[in-house]
Amino acid sequence: MFLPTQSTRMFKTGLVALFGLLSALNVYAQSTDLTGIAHIALRVNDLQKSRDFYHVLGFEQAFEFRDAGKTSVAYIKVNDRQFIELIPRTSDSQPGGILHTCFEVADIESLHEAYVERGLQPTEAKKARAGNLLFVMHGPDHQLLEYTQYMPDSLHSLDHGKHLGGRISMHLLEATTAVRDLAAERAYYTNKLAFQSARSDGNEMYVAGNSGDKVELQADTPTAKPRVVFAVANVRQAAHDLRRRGFNVQKGHHAVFITDPDGAVMVFAVPPRRTGS
Repeated sequence: MFLPTQSTRMFKTGLVALFGLLSALNVYAQSTDLTGIAHIALRVNDLQKSRDFYHVLGFEQAFEFRDAGKTSVAYIKVNDRQFIELIPRTSDSQPGGILHTCFEVADIESLHEAYVERGLQPTEAKKARAGNLLFVMHGPDHQLLEYTQYMPDSLHSLDHGKHLGGRISMHLLEATTAVRDLAAERAYYTNKLAFQSARSDGNEMYVAGNSGDKVELQADTPTAKPRVVFAVANVRQAAHDLRRRGFNVQKGHHAVFITDPDGAVMVFAVPPRRTGS
């Protein structure tokens, strides 16, 4: 009968320890990479004014949902993979501005598993009204985060190649998220969601992955204005185009901006080259 030698037992013990170490290192094995920003949801006071505003910018409405005979959400198209959802205010008590940002992911079940591994509590992925898979989470301030995987038969996918008129920009680059505790949110986005700092103060961050899209954490104060950044090839040309379309253009730091009917700031800038990724 074979009796294990001391060296054999030590080898087996070493293998067990090695597998244990690999398991510990593999806690976050699933990728948290995202494809980029899929949409932002804006609550607006006057839906038609907002639709007209974006129409002048060249962003067309792709489709809408109606409930009780009224539009409940209008989908304004930036490109085939990015939209702005306009949600009309139905009471004065409802908050305005950016309600949430939704991120696109290539494999929503894999991302769901990755977030669970990180101690997060995403809802189960389900098919939403437009036909895409979707799950949500809530951040430290209970703000809503959405994640979606586009499906071939969804309203978004069926609109590919359509409603792409004379857009002043072809890419939604960045949006703000209003939060009460900046430090806690920075830690959440970097440690849990694997976003990467894009600025020295840490409040502007690259979305996990290689899209180059960003979010900016913004202190939730009465005077804070939501910001949405659109990518352009040339700021001077963008300013000229905006004035030609009838907008009052203001200059910022390497950017120009206008305000929407509800006071949200729409910025047009050349995307910076990403470093350190």
